[in-house]
Amino acid sequence: MLPPLKLYDDVYVLKHSPLVRGMIFTLRFADENRGIGLTKSGAMNRKFVHWAADQFDWPGYTASELFEMNKVLNEHDMQPLWPVHDLLRYLKLLRQYKGRLVATKKGRALAETPGAFFDLVAPEYLYHSIHDEGMEARGGPLGNWDIFLNVINVEARTGCTLAHLLRTLYGWEEKEDFDPKHSNVRFAFKFCVIRPLCWLGLLWEDREGVRLWDDGTYYKTPLWQAALKLDTDSQAVLRLV
Repeated sequence: MLPPLKLYDDVYVLKHSPLVRGMIFTLRFADENRGIGLTKSGAMNRKFVHWAADQFDWPGYTASELFEMNKVLNEHDMQPLWPVHDLLRYLKLLRQYKGRLVATKKGRALAETPGAFFDLVAPEYLYHSIHDEGMEARGGPLGNWDIFLNVINVEARTGCTLAHLLRTLYGWEEKEDFDPKHSNVRFAFKFCVIRPLCWLGLLWEDREGVRLWDDGTYYKTPLWQAALKLDTDSQAVLRLV
């Protein structure tokens, strides 16, 4: 059974959730600019992508970081735009009209209420979206969201690494030699569990002093406590004492 995912307490959603912030900013841009221009392939145009990179403040995908690798930005160059675009269309918050994406009446209304926006988007994104097509085509992470959330709830009480979570869940230690089975599980868990939790804003990653391709330490945000009621809540609290 999937743990309910909705706001039980008041929290500043736009501060903690890159996904909700990006989706709401996108709706506001569309409303203020008579829509978002589309390329012939149906992607958001460069004008909007450059604006999004500058305004979203998405960890790991800021304008300075993206322009280090690209002279210009297309939608596929900014990975967070994939769920932003797909969810806005799927939830009928944006619609296509004369070659542009325009905000719907529902989208404009929800953009003014971040809490209600989170309640609509969060379960659809976390539980029902395809977070990485390649990984999920090979079976995805081993386990389910009830297990993942309850384990992270306890283990991330004072911060934890990806290696620690893999050891707790699967009993696997990091190895110096390449192990394809371990590698597949590691990447599936990172891109189908940890990254969505960070993008939704339930976790944040401390990357201070971490090399580009290494993982940081993950912590629960105030949004985690405000949006989840889990079986392990008492354990998480007791271990903090």
